[in-house]
Amino acid sequence: MVEKLNSIRSYDKKYNKKRALIITIVILLFGILVGIVAKCLDNLALDNNIWWHNIIAHFDIGNILSCMGIWLLIALIISIYSKTPFRAALNVFLFFIGMNVSYHIWTIVYSGFNPSRYMMIWYNLTILSPLLAYISWYSKGSHIVSIIISSFIIGVMMVFSFSTGYWYIYFKSIIDTLIFIFTLIVLFHDYKTSIKSLIVGILLSFILVNYIHF
Repeated sequence: MVEKLNSIRSYDKKYNKKRALIITIVILLFGILVGIVAKCLDNLALDNNIWWHNIIAHFDIGNILSCMGIWLLIALIISIYSKTPFRAALNVFLFFIGMNVSYHIWTIVYSGFNPSRYMMIWYNLTILSPLLAYISWYSKGSHIVSIIISSFIIGVMMVFSFSTGYWYIYFKSIIDTLIFIFTLIVLFHDYKTSIKSLIVGILLSFILVNYIHF
């Protein structure tokens, strides 16, 4: 079983475990930070007289963090660049734990309400995230399995980045389009493999749009 998985994408068993642990801790802290930042931006009333408010408005940072695609892209980056599939599962899980718990607590303490029903969606995603991250780690390869995994990731990102119907695709926003482009860059392995994944992913998006509702 291990040999079959290694044929899809192998990893160096002699990687620096101490450094990997430090990276894992940083990822957890990063998750906590972005959860707080996301909630603060939700509560922020922009004032044109404040210079850093103008930066937020100009780059539409609030809407960036409200896109589901940006969280999936961050999780994908963490997964793919983790040293092993097991670390990918751990790192992505801790990122979502940190992000969701800090967002939830900040909302209760500083916004005065408990969005428990909304947060249950994110907590369910967090429970699934280790398995999805483990699988996603293997997308960075030229094996047929890697192409299949990459195609599903592209298909899912297509659904979140564009308005997809039975036989049409509409652009939603520049932000969503950039998120999709960055996804393709992260998944890139070689031109032949990447083009195959893109074509299959686009075709899959027309099917996945009927099953993904967020």
